[in-house]
Amino acid sequence: MDAKKEVLVASPRGFCAGVSYAIDIVDRVLDLHGAPVYVRHEIVHNRHVVDRLKDRGARFVEDLSAVPAGSLLVFSAHGVAPGVRDEARDRGLRVIDATCPLVTKVHLEVLRYAKEGYEILLIGHRGHVEVDGTLGHAPDRIHLIETVADVAKVNLKNPSRIAVVTQTTLSVDDTRDIVDAIRERFPAVRAPSKDDICYATQNRQTAVKALAEASDVVFVIGSPASSNANRLVEVAEKQGTRAHLIESARDIDTAWLGDGVHVVGLTAGASTPELLVVDAIARLRDCGFKDVRELVTAEEHVVFPLPRDLRDASVG
Repeated sequence: MDAKKEVLVASPRGFCAGVSYAIDIVDRVLDLHGAPVYVRHEIVHNRHVVDRLKDRGARFVEDLSAVPAGSLLVFSAHGVAPGVRDEARDRGLRVIDATCPLVTKVHLEVLRYAKEGYEILLIGHRGHVEVDGTLGHAPDRIHLIETVADVAKVNLKNPSRIAVVTQTTLSVDDTRDIVDAIRERFPAVRAPSKDDICYATQNRQTAVKALAEASDVVFVIGSPASSNANRLVEVAEKQGTRAHLIESARDIDTAWLGDGVHVVGLTAGASTPELLVVDAIARLRDCGFKDVRELVTAEEHVVFPLPRDLRDASVG
C-alpha cells in the first residue's frame, strides 16, 4: 500500500499587516480617485500584486521625474528618505504614505537617536529599498552593518553613545550574531528590543523551521526580489530540508516530488497573496498529495487601520 502523501501548510504565512495596509491604501486611492495613481517603487515585492494593481491603473515609478506635477503619489510599504518627500513636495505632488508603521517606527528611532547625539548602527542589506530610506534619515550618523565582520571594521567617534536599529525584514535569528558582536565591542550600546523586530518576519521563520522538520521538501511562494521570501528558503535549508522558491503553482517541478517525498511543506512570503497558496495546494493535489493540513505555530491579530482621510472619504 502506498504511503499517504500530504501537503503541510505553514500558519502563519503570506501577507503581514504592513503589506495588507499598503495594498489596501493603493486600492482605496484608486477607488476614490480613479487612474492613474503613481506609486514610488513596487508597493510590495510581489509580481502578482503589482500586476493586479497595474491593471487597475497604478503606475510604478522609481524616479519622481516620471510623475506629472500635481499627480497622486503613494509611497511604498518600504518607506522613503526625507529627501524623497522633499522632492515630492517641490514637484507639487499629492502624497499618500503607505509606509509600514513598523518601518516608520524605525525611522522615528533613528531621528531620536540622531537628535540625542548617538551614532547609529543599522543592521541590514545594502541596496534594499527599506535600508535606503532609513539611511536617508540621518546619513551623517548611520553606519550600515551587514555582517559580523563589519562590526570589527566600523570606526565610531564616541563608543559610549551608540545605538542599533535593524531592517524590519530581518528576524531575531538573522541579527543575533551581529548584535552579540556589537555588544561585545561596544558594551554601552543601546541595542534593539524585540519590539523593534517585525513580528511577521519572526513568526514566518519560526513556522518554516517547524515545517522543514516535518517535511521532505519545502516550497516557499514569493518573489525573487523579496528579501523575506528568500530568507524563508534559507531557513528551511538550514534545517537540512530541500527548499525551492516559486512564484506560483506553475513553477512546481514534478521532479521535485519524486521517490521519497511523502510530505510537502508549503509557505508564503509576507508579500504573497493567499490565492497563490490555494493554487499551489490544487497543483500538489493534482500531483497526488491529496491530504492537506495546517501546521500552526503562532496566531496573528495585528491590523493597521487605513489613514483616517481614506477611511472617511466616500467613493464617487
